Amino acid sequence: MTTAVTISERAARRIGEILKSEGDGAKLRISVEGGGCSGFQYKFDIDHAQADDDLVIARDAAVVLVDPASVPFLAGSEVDFVDDLIGASFRVHNPNATASCGCGTSFSV
Repeated sequence: MTTAVTISERAARRIGEILKSEGDGAKLRISVEGGGCSGFQYKFDIDHAQADDDLVIARDAAVVLVDPASVPFLAGSEVDFVDDLIGASFRVHNPNATASCGCGTSFSV
């Protein structure tokens, strides 16, 4: 299983815009937590502190951090940004998820 997490071009562009307004050293942290309607949920935060064991994904102006506990849940995933009828949001296309909720923010493995 690959530990690679990729960022789509659309997501990189939107993350870069967000980080630009957050000041120097800002990064997007993606983590997986227990909860949500399917068992686990994705969490997106702005973080200025990078841990030594964080997975760092960089694309253009986007820098994304993933903590070591979340990496196995996100392995092989792609983070995308969509703007559709239900709103604009980041979506994680996760090959490890066996089920997900309708809004795409929680999943089960």
